[in-house]
Amino acid sequence: MKKFLLCTLALFFAAASLSLSAQQQKPWEKIPTPALHEFKPQLPKKIVLKNGIVVFLQEDHELPFVDGTVIIPGGSRDVEPAKAGLIGLYRQAWRNSGTASMDGDAMDDLLEAKAASINTGADQDSTSLSWDSLKGDSDQVFNLAMELLLHPKFRPEKLKLAQQQAAAGITRRNDDAGGITYREAAKLAYGADSPYTRQPELATVAGITVDDLQAWHDRTIAGRLIVGISGDFDSAAIEAKLRAALESLPSVKPAPARHDSFPGPKPGIYFIDKPDVNQSNVEIVGLGTNRRDPNLATLVVMNDIFGGGFGSRLFQKIRTELGLAYAVWGSYGQTWDHPGMFTVVARTKSESTVDAAKQSLAEVEKLRNAPFTDEELKRAKEQILNSFLFQYDTKQKVLDFQMELEFYGYPSNYLETYKAGVEKVTVADLERVAKQYIDPSKLAVLVVGNEKGIQPTLDKIGLGSPQPIDITIPMPASSGGSQK
Repeated sequence: MKKFLLCTLALFFAAASLSLSAQQQKPWEKIPTPALHEFKPQLPKKIVLKNGIVVFLQEDHELPFVDGTVIIPGGSRDVEPAKAGLIGLYRQAWRNSGTASMDGDAMDDLLEAKAASINTGADQDSTSLSWDSLKGDSDQVFNLAMELLLHPKFRPEKLKLAQQQAAAGITRRNDDAGGITYREAAKLAYGADSPYTRQPELATVAGITVDDLQAWHDRTIAGRLIVGISGDFDSAAIEAKLRAALESLPSVKPAPARHDSFPGPKPGIYFIDKPDVNQSNVEIVGLGTNRRDPNLATLVVMNDIFGGGFGSRLFQKIRTELGLAYAVWGSYGQTWDHPGMFTVVARTKSESTVDAAKQSLAEVEKLRNAPFTDEELKRAKEQILNSFLFQYDTKQKVLDFQMELEFYGYPSNYLETYKAGVEKVTVADLERVAKQYIDPSKLAVLVVGNEKGIQPTLDKIGLGSPQPIDITIPMPASSGGSQK
């Protein structure tokens, strides 16, 4: 027995010694990381048609494919409240209806036989049409896409189908706690009546007609279209085709300036009771910035240190050290032409809701007063720059981004200046910007969870009594009711 104990102790101390040695040496930290290649994106050829339409052509002969996209100004934020939901119906009915010479079903059959596609899209500020095909079919698919772009025929039965699907989505929109949190947090940040948070209802969707879809199309097709084509083609030939198809459109008129208001959230604690869950979605909400901000690069680095991944302050403190959330992240959001949202999100069990919210707020406060370190700065820069290069490592990705820059009026060298800005960020920059931009007194806290399971109660967060948010789905007057 004595020999056995001695052997056991010897093995224990040997294992402990090896473990300590491994911790001290950390050999993975000594793996050399090569310097990043110089960033020189191949920019597409830019052409401005005589009517103001902008075209980008990016030849890429590696594979025999041709892809195209048209971005069209005007999206959901431009629709009047009584027509909320029009853009989603328009996108679906546009593609599914087809043209006067070929309906959507026949178009599907033809494209499927050629392993090609034509799709329509919609967003807050734009709609789009895109296509792709093999090089040998590119002329036929291009012509079909142009016909759909310029001469769609909206069919009542396709609108009706889109309305039925939209109505089904509306009636289910309160099923998912994450979806509720995202939607209602945006309303807190931008305002419940903001064009950026306007949501379709059963009554607004049901009231949209084929004439509404055609009127929207006629209105937006006269805007400053941005066209991008990439793939295995001859630039001179495709330029001639585009001029023939699009240059006869009326001259583009400058879009009127927007005058949206962004007051930010009213501070406090807001609550949505969802009795069918045993966990809480906690979201701290404020306003972020836009990409024209002179401190953008510093804010991006600050954001990565704060909430960007496994090594972030939020993750290390709230999940790894305290175990208060199974998922946690933060984002000082940036958008192209209006403020993004500043958010801190924690997914936690009901009984740890208050602790997770309080600790998340404490981490926001620490942005202002806890010094940034050289190690944090180095890690964040490496992570941002490495991911940045992979975002633009193909000609297609560079083309897509150049189209975005053109759409929002940014300079074509934005990528290079952004990368250079990140490289120049210092610890002093981080501390200056954090104090300038982070103001805990201007934040709201939203909780979506089961009220009965949340103990202690939400007033213990320290922001006053929780203010309930009504997410009841209004039913059309003829139905005589409403739905939770």
